[in-house]
Order: sequence, then C-alpha cells, then structure tokens
Amino acid sequence: MTLALPPLVDHHCHGVLRRSPDAETFASYLTESDAPAAPGTSFFDTQLGFAVRRWCPPLLGLEAHCPPGRYLERRRELGTDEVTRRLLRASGTGTYLVDTGLPGDLTGPADLAELGGGEARTIVRLETLAEHTADAAHGPGLFLEVFDHAVTAAARTAAGFKSIAAYRHGLGLAPDPPTPNEVRAAAGRWLDARAPGGRLDDPVLLRHLLWSAVRTGLPLQLHTGFGDPDLRLDRCDPLLLTDFIRAVAPYGCPLVLLHGYPYHRHAAYLAHAFTHVYADVGLALSHTGARAGAVLAEALELTPFGKLLYSSDAYGLPELYLVGARVFEEALARLLDTWTASGAWSAPDGERVAHLLAAENARRLYGLGSAP
Repeated sequence: MTLALPPLVDHHCHGVLRRSPDAETFASYLTESDAPAAPGTSFFDTQLGFAVRRWCPPLLGLEAHCPPGRYLERRRELGTDEVTRRLLRASGTGTYLVDTGLPGDLTGPADLAELGGGEARTIVRLETLAEHTADAAHGPGLFLEVFDHAVTAAARTAAGFKSIAAYRHGLGLAPDPPTPNEVRAAAGRWLDARAPGGRLDDPVLLRHLLWSAVRTGLPLQLHTGFGDPDLRLDRCDPLLLTDFIRAVAPYGCPLVLLHGYPYHRHAAYLAHAFTHVYADVGLALSHTGARAGAVLAEALELTPFGKLLYSSDAYGLPELYLVGARVFEEALARLLDTWTASGAWSAPDGERVAHLLAAENARRLYGLGSAP
C-alpha cells in the first residue's frame, strides 16, 4: 500500500558533523565497530552501506548505487551544510528528539531543527550530566546536591532522559533505589578514584541516576541490545530490567527500550506485559537494511501498536536520517501490503497503525501535542 505518513517524529537521534568527513571517517559511521574494517574489506559493503548508496545519491544529483568514491566527491563539491539540508529535509522528519550526550563537533537540537526545517527537543543523557557535574563540583555532598538540581532543571525543558547503563555496567542492576548513605559512599569512592573527565560506571550511582529520572515522571530511554564493542551484549538483554520495570510502575514514569536487537522480541514482550514500557527498533532497522522488514515484523508480533516508536538513531552523518526514514517506511509498507492482501488487517487499520508508529505514539508519549 502507498503510505501517506505525517512528518516523522524521530524520538531518538543525535547531532551530525559540522565539517565534511574524509572517506575513512565517513565509513566509520556505517558500523557500530570501533575498529577499522578488516584488510581488503569496506564498511560500505554492509546492509547499511548499501542502503546509503541506494537512497542518498539521488538527493545529490547522482544515480542510485553509484560508487562510494564518486558519492563522497559529490558530497565535498556541495559542502556540508547543503548536503545536510538536502538529506534532512528529504527524510520527512518533522520533530527531532536529540540525545545531546555524545562528544564531538556535532550540531545541537536548534541546528538540526533549522537545517531540517522542523522542530527539536532535547533528551538529556544522565551519565553525561553526572560527569559534567563531577567536573565542576568537588566532594560527594556537593556533587549529589548539584546533580539533583541539574536533573530538576533539565526536567523543566527536556522531552525526556536517557541512560547508557547498559554500556557502563549492564542492565542487571539491583532494581530498587539505593539509600542516601549508599549513594553518598559510592559518590565518595567514585570521585576519589576518578581522573579528570572520567566516566561514571559505579552501579550504585547508575541506579541513583535512573531513579532520579524516574521521579521526574518524564519518559526515560534505556539503551538495550547491540551497540559498539564498549558493551557486553549478553548484559544488554532488556529482560534483565524486569524487576526494575516492576519497581518503577507505581511512579508513572514511561520506560522506552531502545534498539533491542537481537533481543527486540524480548523488548516487545516487556512492552506487551507492562503498561509503562514502550519499544523501538530504530538502530536495528538501519543496520539490517534489506532485512529490516523481518525485524519490524518480529517487533510487531507482541508490541501493542500504540507503543512502538520510530527512531533513526542517526549520529554523525545526515545520511543516516534519510536511510532511517526510508528503510522504516519501505519495511512498513511491505508488511502492510502483505497483511492487508491476506485479509489479516484492513487497509484503514494499516494506515492508522502506520501513523501511530511514524509520529502519533511519540507525540502522545512525549507530550508534543498535535502535529505542526
């Protein structure tokens, strides 16, 4: 079926590079690996690499699937701002919810909104907020006081919070809030051992961060499933969050399980079983490319249709915004064609669910109001 979708709400994304990358840097954004490609191979030879070559060259005046070298040459000819503007606007994204916790010379939410012709809100990454607090506040008492104020202040304007506890420790954290004495002791140990700019990986403090966000009532995004080799994938199964999910339920805080792959069916079960749990498969769809329909179909086996959200998880390259949108739309259209042709779904229901996934679920969850 032909989908007439509203402007997408990309509920989890990042900034893009302000300067044109060289060929090696560009290719590094086509993988979650933090290592170079194996000798004689290229990260362009991946599902994501092929998707970039399919969807992006025509926006720059080239034929689809043109060689990577020609594409990168054309990119340099046009300049970073022009390429970013073309690709973002062609993605059909109307709202960007931007995780600003990654380092580097990246565009912020306002820049994305201007270049993309949409609107943007901030998602506050808890670990980054705590680390910046530690850089400025000395001693455990002051650190905890300033962090608490920072969370309260952020909650006034942010669309939600985000945690990468999956990277820093894994998701098998104790589910309940730590006591004030436990938190203060953990803060003292961490600050005493921390080098300038050191990252937060203490499990007691990670729990404190999570519960600080939970108490605001804003949506809390949690990385689950695959990512770069800085994590242990076996510690990122969302089922490890089950007791935490139960403990959070009385607080009215929505939990959003990001990515999931290859545990996306586990995330779907949790969204099915718990009222306050939502899911997305954004990063998984881009990286599975031509197989994205299979992943999306598996996510839709159990996830209630009002609780699955669209995201691109784009980072660094504006190409990833376009690819995220196109892969999602194509995968969804093919699934709906199959399900409506068989009679399992009606065409009106298919259209309605498509609108839910593309934008309406996120608008409702994050309190964004009606589409502009």
